[in-house]
Amino acid sequence: MIPIRDINPSRSFPVVNVGIIILCSVVWLYEWSLSQKVLVTIQGQINALEIFIRQYGLVPAKVFEQPYTLLTHMFLHGGWFHVIGNMWFLWVFGDNVEDRLGKFRYVVFYVLTGLAAAITQVLISLAFGGGNVPMVGASGAVSGILGAYLRLFPHARILALVPVFFFMTFMELPAVVFIGLWFFIQLVNGIVSLPLVGLGGVAWWAHIGGFVAGYFLIDKFLGKRRYYY
Repeated sequence: MIPIRDINPSRSFPVVNVGIIILCSVVWLYEWSLSQKVLVTIQGQINALEIFIRQYGLVPAKVFEQPYTLLTHMFLHGGWFHVIGNMWFLWVFGDNVEDRLGKFRYVVFYVLTGLAAAITQVLISLAFGGGNVPMVGASGAVSGILGAYLRLFPHARILALVPVFFFMTFMELPAVVFIGLWFFIQLVNGIVSLPLVGLGGVAWWAHIGGFVAGYFLIDKFLGKRRYYY
């Protein structure tokens, strides 16, 4: 399912949300430029992007050696579809969450859910043999935004492109249905892929951890200001 837009106008311009999208996009363009470069080392030729990912991506086995990667990995991506998909979901759902939290709280919330997502994936990777596989992407933090959106706006309408048999069709779904199905897919894939964690691929458990953190943290951030639609 692909969200097109939500029918849930926000009251303020999402400065922080747009800033995150721009930052991730600029970092990705830099990554893409590195992918065109090959460096010659004493070990032989190596792609400059691979060095960059090993330095700033999150490698579970090196998390205590490189703790800063718990943050930096959130702004890296592995391909065009990866960055476009993450930023599109953030664009559709992030503005309303920022509107409710305010600018500063939104930044803190985004980072905390991203950290929760990263720690979840690190624990799963270390337990199932994926300790040396680098993790990159904003999807953990974006999943946290989805969790918060579901908690705040369960009845908001989402216009989405949905597969029906062999065709794609536009459907307007309540957020609780769209995001609920999305989370169910993450959970099923996460469980099925456990034996394959060492091979890399999608960090399903980062999505799960980020979502759960976002869903339960949003009340703490809103305090007495919490209200839902």
